[in-house]
Amino acid sequence: MKMNRVLLLEAALCFSLSLLATGCGKVTAQEALTAASTGPLPTTTQPDLDSNNFRVDHPEQFPLVTAGVHVAAPELNVTGVVNPDVSRQVPVPSLATGRIVEIDARLGDEVKKGQVLFKVRSTDIAGAFSAYRQAVKNEELTKIQLTRANTLFEHGAIPKSPQEIAQNAEDNNVVVLETAKEQLEHFGVDPDHPTGIVEVVATASGTITDQEITDQSGVQALTPPNPFTISDLSHVWIICDVWENNMAQVHIGESAEIHLAAYPDRVLRGRISNILPVMDPNIRTAKVRLEVENPGILRVGMFVTATFHGDTMERRATVPSTAILHLHDREWVYTPLGDGRFRRLEVVAGSVLFDNRQEIISGIKPGDQAVSNALVFQNTVEQ
Repeated sequence: MKMNRVLLLEAALCFSLSLLATGCGKVTAQEALTAASTGPLPTTTQPDLDSNNFRVDHPEQFPLVTAGVHVAAPELNVTGVVNPDVSRQVPVPSLATGRIVEIDARLGDEVKKGQVLFKVRSTDIAGAFSAYRQAVKNEELTKIQLTRANTLFEHGAIPKSPQEIAQNAEDNNVVVLETAKEQLEHFGVDPDHPTGIVEVVATASGTITDQEITDQSGVQALTPPNPFTISDLSHVWIICDVWENNMAQVHIGESAEIHLAAYPDRVLRGRISNILPVMDPNIRTAKVRLEVENPGILRVGMFVTATFHGDTMERRATVPSTAILHLHDREWVYTPLGDGRFRRLEVVAGSVLFDNRQEIISGIKPGDQAVSNALVFQNTVEQ
């Protein structure tokens, strides 16, 4: 009997221990299930053989958007450089050969017509003044001889021919005197007060856009390079480079929008006045010239972006700006392939629209789907 009680106690103890072990196991499984259901699902990506294809475990974490449609005229954006209008440029040559003794204007200065720009000490003045004085003396002599010949002819003391010779000599010396005087006036010198300094003045109002002289330098009369060049910058040229395969989109007489990096809030308008007939053999571009009225902000050498608009309207896809990934100076979107697979497509983005959507010029078409936030997806791929 005693032995039977011991066996019964051992059996009861084993049964209790088994129940306790089973209960502990149930609590642990429940806790694990609870923890798994409340935490975020881990997402992993698996690259495909194609480096632009990816597979994710939980594609539902990346909402998709459907590309809309926007009707607009095609645009062509090109770069250009501001240049002076050569038809509004005036060279300022030196009137005499000599040495610069004074410079009264500098590169970039605004000058008025008649303003003194520089002064030259020249030996040309001495030669011109000597010729003028000789012409004055010769004219005075022939004038006296003509007066005498006229008196003698009137009294019958001489025949007609000596009087005609005297008249011809006087006429010739008058021409020589006028030429000598005009030469002095060409140098800007007063014949009654000669000097060895020649003042060179601005022949037009504008901005000095080129300077080729320094103090004490030598210059040659009416010989390039010109000491100064004055440009009227109220109207300027913008020279653009247009690729050969885009030439059909630009036509003489059409207008273009001018965008400046220095003034992003200003948009100017220009007109295509010329398309040069010679292509650049190295980069295969043609020079397109725009004439633009300068409101005072365009400077020579400034870079601009010119936008040409086409005549026919085009249908373009639109997606939220967040759906476009800007990576390595290129633009991409992620499109679904199904079964958790996505493809990274390169696109050409256009203008940003008013509702924070952006045009897609090429790459996808209206109705295609794309990941709504490309940056979040890219960060997941990189992890």
